[in-house]
Amino acid sequence: MKTIDDSSASKRPTIHLIDAEYDIIAELALGLERQSPDLAKMLLDEIDRAQIHAPGALPADVVTLGSEVEFLDAHNDATRRLCLVLPGEADLDAGRLSILTPMGAGLIGLRTGQSIRWPHPNGETRMLKILKVTRPASA
Repeated sequence: MKTIDDSSASKRPTIHLIDAEYDIIAELALGLERQSPDLAKMLLDEIDRAQIHAPGALPADVVTLGSEVEFLDAHNDATRRLCLVLPGEADLDAGRLSILTPMGAGLIGLRTGQSIRWPHPNGETRMLKILKVTRPASA
């Protein structure tokens, strides 16, 4: 298993969002409060600690909606590449992960090199490290 420097991941890293994405994600999270309150809280907690940027001022290596993100799951030493999308565009078989999943909520706003501990659906906590971010031209 690859090791990830745990010192930077023991507290939640700073995340960055485009102002319009903040609004989209907040609206999605608020819409989830009745059916999935834990996930809604997770998303709202994440975006509430974000640094908000105008689209042109966002660092190039930040995970946004539409970004292709390559990350390491230190638990099983697996590298994955997924595109972070809105719920209606999600298709894991095609590599498109919804922002309304615990992993999607954990990846949004992170930068290349950052790590975060995040809950896995099986109940374990996983360490995810961002290896590469490719954003769409419009982001």
